[in-house]
Amino acid sequence: MKLKQRVVLLAILLVIFIFTKVFLIDNLDTSAANREDQRAFHRMMAALRVELVPKLDHTLQSPWEIAAQWVVPREVYPEETPELGAILHAMATKKIIKADVGFKGTQLKALLILEGGQKVVFKPKRYNRDYVVEGEPYAGYDRHNAEVAAFHLDRILGFRRAPLVVGRFVNLRTEIKPVATEQLLSTFLTVGNNTCFYGKCYYCRETEPACADGDTMEGSVTLWLPDVWPLQKHRHPWGRTYREGKLARWEYDESYCDAVKKTSPYDSGPRLLDIIDTAVFDYLIGNADRHHYESFQDDEGASMLLLLDNAKSFGNPSLDERSILAPLYQCCIIRVSTWNRLNYLKNGVLKSALKAAMAHDPISPVLSEPHLDAVDQRLLGTLATVKQCTDQFGADAVLVEDRMPLSHL
Repeated sequence: MKLKQRVVLLAILLVIFIFTKVFLIDNLDTSAANREDQRAFHRMMAALRVELVPKLDHTLQSPWEIAAQWVVPREVYPEETPELGAILHAMATKKIIKADVGFKGTQLKALLILEGGQKVVFKPKRYNRDYVVEGEPYAGYDRHNAEVAAFHLDRILGFRRAPLVVGRFVNLRTEIKPVATEQLLSTFLTVGNNTCFYGKCYYCRETEPACADGDTMEGSVTLWLPDVWPLQKHRHPWGRTYREGKLARWEYDESYCDAVKKTSPYDSGPRLLDIIDTAVFDYLIGNADRHHYESFQDDEGASMLLLLDNAKSFGNPSLDERSILAPLYQCCIIRVSTWNRLNYLKNGVLKSALKAAMAHDPISPVLSEPHLDAVDQRLLGTLATVKQCTDQFGADAVLVEDRMPLSHL
């Protein structure tokens, strides 16, 4: 065979090899990834209902030790959590040994220490389930039930980036006041026959206390993340100005995402894709108040974006604030695994899953029917937004493999 013929033959073989790699092997890899996404979805659905049980089996560890060991850089809790019911039960029932004000933030909360030394954040009930918060999408007090619902949605979406949350009833007179610090105790008052407190925070006022029903107050309890994982606070690149008449750059610059991609930590690693996941999560729950976010300290952008402080959610079921999705429709990228999970949750599956996940919570029903319907409706809006992106740029450019470095986008 002449040299020229050999070169041509080698070139043909090279083309065949490349074709096989790109169109066959890669497709097999994608199919395998899709099958694993589907299996993960079925595993989640099978473990959806969490009954609060009083004790842990087959271990001498405390619930707090197990929950602390779950935390790793990319998830707060693992996919399989047979101990979750016992941990939530402990959060909802363990004796309160100390109560203090929650200093940080703008909204009323209390810092509790439970038997065994575990810190939790208690957010009191402010509204009845059917109350509609009018005005701006970030208006109103924190909603304690929103924290519970957001945690279970995090489970359903497979993100596993929200801290554990459960509803709890506390007796302010017998459980809180005897172990309260002087600073917290000084904010207690009586309104009619109800015991109330207003705590210490940016917006806390004596004229706007949270009141129990008599002495019994409904609230949510959020598990404090282990101290060995210190947090780092970041300004959200799609945060609002909260100033009338002043827009943030992303609100008028359609090419804003290009600028974000050039800045750390969004120029490499998983952080930008975490921002997109968070936008989807926040849109589903109606949270337009994520002006900052936290990650683990000194992570160089490698750890997850933690889904903390979700209480400004589920305010108005009739309001679908599309601007929350700005990171998605401006960047037009989304993880394949997130896209797959959203599609599995169509046709009423998300509403049913969320309802089932929260069924055993002590403050069930956690959400009203209109809010559950709203989540399903917003899911359709999210899927439509991704479709607009794929129509414009093609699925290969929009649907990003989970571990693909950002430089490939």
